[in-house]
Formats: sequence, structure tokens, C-alpha cells
Amino acid sequence: MIDPLSIVSFTVNYPSNIEVNFYMADKKFRTHHGMVDILPEDSRKWQHLENIVRNAARKFDFEEIRTPVLEPTELIARGIGQLTDIVSKEMFTFTRGDDNYVLRPEGTAPVARAYVQHHMSQQGGSQKLFYIGPFFRAERPQKGRQRQFHQFGAELIGSSDPLADAEIIGFMMEIYREAGIKNTVLEINSIGDPDTRTIYKEALKNYFRPQLHNLSELSRKRFETNPMRILDSKEKEDLPFVENAPIITDYLSEKSAAHYKKVKHYLDSLNILYHENPHLVRGLDYYTETAFELISPDLGGQDALGGGGRYDLLIEEVGGKPAPAVGFACGMERLFIAAEALNIELNPPKSIDVYLVTRGEQAQNWALKTLPGLRGRNLSCTMDYLARSIKAQMKEANRKGAKYSLIVGDQELETGKFTLRNMNESTEQQLNFDNIVEVLLQDHKNLST
Repeated sequence: MIDPLSIVSFTVNYPSNIEVNFYMADKKFRTHHGMVDILPEDSRKWQHLENIVRNAARKFDFEEIRTPVLEPTELIARGIGQLTDIVSKEMFTFTRGDDNYVLRPEGTAPVARAYVQHHMSQQGGSQKLFYIGPFFRAERPQKGRQRQFHQFGAELIGSSDPLADAEIIGFMMEIYREAGIKNTVLEINSIGDPDTRTIYKEALKNYFRPQLHNLSELSRKRFETNPMRILDSKEKEDLPFVENAPIITDYLSEKSAAHYKKVKHYLDSLNILYHENPHLVRGLDYYTETAFELISPDLGGQDALGGGGRYDLLIEEVGGKPAPAVGFACGMERLFIAAEALNIELNPPKSIDVYLVTRGEQAQNWALKTLPGLRGRNLSCTMDYLARSIKAQMKEANRKGAKYSLIVGDQELETGKFTLRNMNESTEQQLNFDNIVEVLLQDHKNLST
């Protein structure tokens, strides 16, 4: 018989041909490179940000949509574009039988797929959708950029009116305002319609062709596949040529120019400050007309918090009837970095309503039976589960941020009078249990209003 502790690893071949490796007992497992655990002390700030997003969505009348983490590879390739960096080298892909899947690298194509699959156009009017969740790209991890990262975003599908563009931008800006991130710059541009871009790409090629030998290797590749992406370059050797490149707004059709003018008019009406960046382009193939990006000077080289734009061609590209749409996506990790740089506290302190401090087994039993009733009144509460001393329990109540501690022992159970201690004010009251519940409920109500 093989002792499993005596071997480093072995493989079991299941009928499905999946290989599973088993390791010796003292093997220390770690997260995959570029993926991190969000521990309890950090999860509160994530919940806080999610609440900010959901509250803004409620005010702007956006409804949440949740799509699977796995999507068909072809959906992402068609939606984003075969020649983009995401599709060509950043996707986590899987094959199961004849089916090919990818861990979703972005949120817009999956939302567009859901819109088509569930015939959401038949609901009438425009669909205002938002999402929060994890996404995956197999790129080199660095500060603010992980292989598993998190985004919130929104899509407004069904309207070609510039009002929709302004609404989406207003929604995005509201989230950052509520989060306290005010040191931002909203950059906007128009990348026009497909005919505009065809003409513009040719103009860019004519401009960059004589300088190809001076451009970075990446820009030389982009020259053949999508010369507009050269304008995205951060390489030092590219910057002088990018700065003097033709600008797309000089090539806009009359319709695209009118659309862009109205977007700016509506942003002015909403008192949303913006900076026109004629070299701003979006990296995904489905964008048309309006493009925008929110940047933070506090993020250094990777200064983008998020961005988006209009994508009137995507719904048709993934199999639906033509439908105009506009949306945005923002990185949650990037927002946290900006908040830290600005000393903005997005991690509310841990807090519970009451901690039950017990002396003796009879008090423990009473506390255990009392907890469900308190929780049924929407109060957060807990007790000690290690039979520790009163001093240790009070220390734990402080660590958990308890507003009150309820001290229970044999004497309290006999008299029906319990000690309720206000942990913040260091004051105590001797009350019967019904009065204690009234105090807790009133305090909870005051904090909620």
C-alpha cells in the first residue's frame, strides 16, 4: 500500500481525461500569479464600493445584470476583434469537447450576448443595465492590473441619441463623486462612424509610413492591423510622432460631427467638466462615435480609472438586430489605489450592535438561545465561542467594533437585570431584557436614518 505522505505528487486519470494532481500533506498552496485573496479586513471596502455603485444605479434607474464567468470564445473574438491584444494574447481559454470557452476578459460583449439571447429589445424602450464582477486577462501583473481584476460598468442599449451618451457619462461620474474621487480628468473624443474611420486610418498610414523605422516594435505591428492604436502608445520613441498625427475630428462625417457637438452640449448642461483629447481612441473594435476615458493623476503611468463609449455595431455583430448602445467600464482596484493616494477612507470600520459577554455555562446557553431573537429584529450580534475570561471577551467585543456589550452571568439570570455597556461612551445601565432590546433597536434606527 502506498503511503500518500511519502510521495510528492501523483496523478489520477478520470474517465473524462481530466488530470488531477494530489500533493503531499505539507504542500503550501498559493494563489495563482496575478490573482489575490480579498480578506475580511479588506472585503468591507469592496462591499462599500459595491453599495455606492448600486445606490448610484438606483438613482439613475439602471438595473443589475449578471452574466456567467465563462463565455464562448467566438463571442469575445467577434465582439472585441481578432486583432486586439486581448484576443491575440491575453485570454484564458478552455476546450471541452467541441466547445471553446474563455474566462470573460470584459463585460460589454457578454451583456450584448444576453441582450440578444433573451430578446430584451422586445421589452420596449432602451435597456439600462449595470454589472459588478471579476474579469480575467493573462497579462503581466503590476500595480492596479491583475490577471483576475474587478470592474463595475453599465450599458444603455437601444438609443442613438447623444442624450444616452451624456447619461452614461453622468452615471459614471456620480459613482466617483460618491466615492470621493474628485481629482480626475474626463477626456472625450469622437472616433466617428465606420466610413470616417476607414478614411482616417488611411490618413494615419500615410502619415506614419515614412517614420515606421523610428516607431516602437508594437506600433509597427499596429500599423498593419489597426493604425489608430498607435495613438494609444506610451512608448517614448512614439510620442513625438503621435503628438503631430492627424486628428480624427478633422475627418468626421457631418452626422458624426453633429452627434459629438450635442454630446458636449449635454455635458455642459450637466456641469460635467471635460477635456477634448483628439488622440483618444478605444482599444476594442466595437466602438463608434463617442469615446471617453476617466483618468487620475494620482495613478502615475497607469492613470486610467475607466472609460467607454458608443458601440452601435456590436449587437448586430453578436447575432442580434442592429441596436445602438453606449457604455462604460471602470476598474475597482484602480479606484482603490486612487482613493489611497488621496487619503480617502473607503473601508468603514467593522461594527456590530451587541456582543454577548457570558460568565458560566448557564449564561452561555442563555446567550446561544437569545441570539436568534436579536437577529430576527435585524440586530447584528455574536458571542464568545471559546469559553474565555470576561476580560478577553470584552477585548474581543472592542476588536469587533461592538456598540454595546451585554454582560450575562448567574446573578443576572436570577434577578432579570442585565448590564448593558455602551462601548463608545464607557457607560453602563442595569436593565431588564425587554428594555435592553428597546435601547438596541432605537440606537440601530438612529444609525440607519
